[in-house]
Amino acid sequence: MKILALESSAVAASVALCEDEALMGQTFRNTGLTHSQTLLPMAEQLLSGCGLTMEDVDLVAVAEGPGSFTGLRIGVAAAKGLAWAAELPCAGCSTLESMAWNLAGLEGEVCAAMDARRKQVYNARFRVDGLRPHRITPDRAISLEDLVNELKGTETTQIVVGDGAKLCYDALTAAGIPARLAPPNLRMQSAWGVARLALEQARAGYTLTPGELVPVYHRLSQAERERLEREQAAQTKGD
Repeated sequence: MKILALESSAVAASVALCEDEALMGQTFRNTGLTHSQTLLPMAEQLLSGCGLTMEDVDLVAVAEGPGSFTGLRIGVAAAKGLAWAAELPCAGCSTLESMAWNLAGLEGEVCAAMDARRKQVYNARFRVDGLRPHRITPDRAISLEDLVNELKGTETTQIVVGDGAKLCYDALTAAGIPARLAPPNLRMQSAWGVARLALEQARAGYTLTPGELVPVYHRLSQAERERLEREQAAQTKGD
């Protein structure tokens, strides 16, 4: 099965092309350009460089969330457009679980973290056994304080991965919780992890139509939070 995978959940963007477990090619950009400028050209160039077209692809996968609201919308829209045009199924993949797949060859516990601001991270924890990740927690938005409290007393070193890894690592080690940063080349989100998770979903028969594919944000956007705060303040004043 050939899978074209897109990752645009944070500042960097990447596209991978895989055949089953084998990586055929991957491109990664962290240049400051918006994903709307880079993502589709990256996919087109990668396919062309591998001597393939969308007609050779069997599945389009994308990191569906959590992550940047704008980045997720761009990635999902790009995946939907590619899949619709080629009449292909899609796979919507957890950004956090995809990061854990990057570390599946290790053994221990993985703490995937993305900076959600306001002293929060998007987080999920996994156990890796040298073959695949196994979930310990669901994807969630959690405060650093609550994450530290959850891990207090553990003697298992947390392998911290993601664009919020340093933030999470600092909080854990300050609390005396054993942690180490994932290697730099495996620390950031990448489309390879998305493709690997998508392959497992496809093998389990879990794919989506392009119309069913939607971003998964895990919390309200800043604009929505501010609107609710204004409404609550106005209601309190009225009372």
